[in-house]
Amino acid sequence: MTAGRDLRAIRQRKPLVHQITNYVVMNETANATLALGALPVMAHAVQEVEEMATAASALVLNIGTLSDDWVEAMLLAGRAANRNRVPVVLDPVGAGATRYRTETSRRLLAELDIAVLRGNSAEMATLAGRAAEIRGVEAVGGAGGPELARDAARALGCVAAVTGPVDQVSDGERTVSVANGHVLLGTVTGTGCMSTAITGCFLAVRPENPLEAAAEALVAFGVAGEDAAKGAKGPGSFHVALYDALAALDPEKLDKRAKLE
Repeated sequence: MTAGRDLRAIRQRKPLVHQITNYVVMNETANATLALGALPVMAHAVQEVEEMATAASALVLNIGTLSDDWVEAMLLAGRAANRNRVPVVLDPVGAGATRYRTETSRRLLAELDIAVLRGNSAEMATLAGRAAEIRGVEAVGGAGGPELARDAARALGCVAAVTGPVDQVSDGERTVSVANGHVLLGTVTGTGCMSTAITGCFLAVRPENPLEAAAEALVAFGVAGEDAAKGAKGPGSFHVALYDALAALDPEKLDKRAKLE
């Protein structure tokens, strides 16, 4: 893995990462993207998404708050990205919680060429056709192991990045475990969505290798979480420190701190 090299490339190139995401985490993902060194643009109007996706270096689709207009915008943006070889990341927020979310996730996977699917174990299991329990948008029960990531990648035809206490990233053949991170990441709303946005940043400079891009993104976000937790007194101070930690990531040291299997 070359997370440090690719983080440096992000900061040098400042790739534009087009995100269609929900209002709740829009500010979070935009700030995380900017802190890492990329440029976020949050556009979901059908009148401009095709043009914006074409201009971007990566497209992030996050189904956190759904309506038919948002789904149409995601499909338009995704098709434009596919036509122009712009890699697409999908976050199937709450897939399995409602039929609408599950069907929308499956439609996006069926109609678009998705490079990376980033979700929790319940979302990923649902879309891979396995039993799962989800409450709202949170996975309940055991975390997904490497088998879940591998099976999801094979079933869905894209890189599967399953985040949890230990993240699992697979392309169906090779599977990488990422043990970086901190328990406080699970106490702040939107950290999963932030990891998806950061996946888009790394994919923007590593489009030819989505497995490594996804794993590197989770290493970087996990290391930032570890650093943010050092002086945090709880979720509030951790939340603020997380942006600072993303901005302060050292490309020279990042690879040395990666906890990979």
